[in-house]
Amino acid sequence: MTSSTPRRTVLAAALAAAGTAAAAAPAAAAGPDRAADCPPGAPGAVPASAEAAGRGHAPAPGLVDNRFWSSYTDWRCGSAAGTKAVAGSRPGLVIATPAGIVDYTDPHTGRTSAWEYAGWTSPEHTLAVPATEVIASWNAHTPPGTWLQVELSGTYTDATATPWYVMGRWASGDGDIRRTSVDDQTDGRSTVWTDTFAIDDATSGLRLASYRLRLTLHRTPGSGLTPTVRRLGAMASDIPDRFDVPASTPGLARELAVPRYSQNTHVGQYPEYDNGGEAWCSPTSSQMIVEYWGRRPSPEELAWVNPAFADPQVCHAARFTFDHQYEGCGNWPFNAAYAATYPDMNAVVTRLRSLTELESLIRAGIPAITSQSFLKEELTGAGYGTSGHLMTVIGFTAAGDVIANDPASPSNEAVRRVYRRREWENIWLRTKRYNASGKVVSGTGGVCYLYFPERLSAAQRKALAALGVV
Repeated sequence: MTSSTPRRTVLAAALAAAGTAAAAAPAAAAGPDRAADCPPGAPGAVPASAEAAGRGHAPAPGLVDNRFWSSYTDWRCGSAAGTKAVAGSRPGLVIATPAGIVDYTDPHTGRTSAWEYAGWTSPEHTLAVPATEVIASWNAHTPPGTWLQVELSGTYTDATATPWYVMGRWASGDGDIRRTSVDDQTDGRSTVWTDTFAIDDATSGLRLASYRLRLTLHRTPGSGLTPTVRRLGAMASDIPDRFDVPASTPGLARELAVPRYSQNTHVGQYPEYDNGGEAWCSPTSSQMIVEYWGRRPSPEELAWVNPAFADPQVCHAARFTFDHQYEGCGNWPFNAAYAATYPDMNAVVTRLRSLTELESLIRAGIPAITSQSFLKEELTGAGYGTSGHLMTVIGFTAAGDVIANDPASPSNEAVRRVYRRREWENIWLRTKRYNASGKVVSGTGGVCYLYFPERLSAAQRKALAALGVV
């Protein structure tokens, strides 16, 4: 759970008051204005048949469309302004020759600094699912003295264009800029709510038909440093309004050995990072899966944490997922980006369409972090209600019930929970629900984080490919 207002709650309130927000904030450092489509025969182009098959692109239309750029060929497509693709075991995008210098005033420190910058704009991606929502995510290394900005622009189904929206200004550390989302971005038809692009009135029939993503990489002038971006993409979706989802048939009995951490053992710790406790469900869940894959911060990286605090790595995750505009640790892409700062790790934010898809991941040995909201009586055994909470699904019982590491537990020992399949399935996948006052509010519709290493087994790669993630 989080003390900051969940984005679905914010979104529901915002849709009721559509059109009242201010115009979109301009980019701090403008990259190229248009992206090349990387047509067949162009440098870096892939055959049309290969693109249709999709690398990081959902293989068939449905409720969700995933597209991620991560290969050397991907980075050679699009339009570059001072960036270049680098090959190797993990290809990426780096600054080659800066396109210019820009001043950036950090809204959270008031400090103005000059930065060299370079940009890259993706090819236009036409959605298999004309979308009401889009969430971008990225994986990058930003050494001290560097940072990056991610933007999104698209075309509506009526052929008009959105502005360029800032989806995040990010660095893995916090010594140069404060990691931040950007508020008050709207054109009166769509709005960015923390980390989510959303059509203001889905009942109008308007949808996003295509989009491009733009990266702007920044570095200290004359330093020769560069961020390296390994993965960039987005999940687009058009999930219908629903209070209930059909029940699925259990198909798996397996439990993964995922470390167990409670967010509630950190109550009152680090008020500057939203005070621990119920506000830290997202970074606590992220840390559990990072460690499941055998990664963790070094003793040197944890030296800043008060030695009296247990599980200092959870404090570390909270600090380095904290969004200074949102004033919380629940920014979905920032959590994914944090997980991907560990060696050879990848991370995305996506939506799953069914509990069966989640079972396929567990079968392959891939746990998932899921987002849900519910009343206390809607989830037997939870002992609480929430307007937004992250937990880690680690398996299924022989009866098909969900085994979760739920960080909203009083101790690490109490974190493992078994929740009734039908209850859990519905609260996770629905998009509408009634709150404690009887008011209709939003649900998260299957949102999850997926973290996975660069080296995958054949079964793991197959499970992720079926979702369009790799």
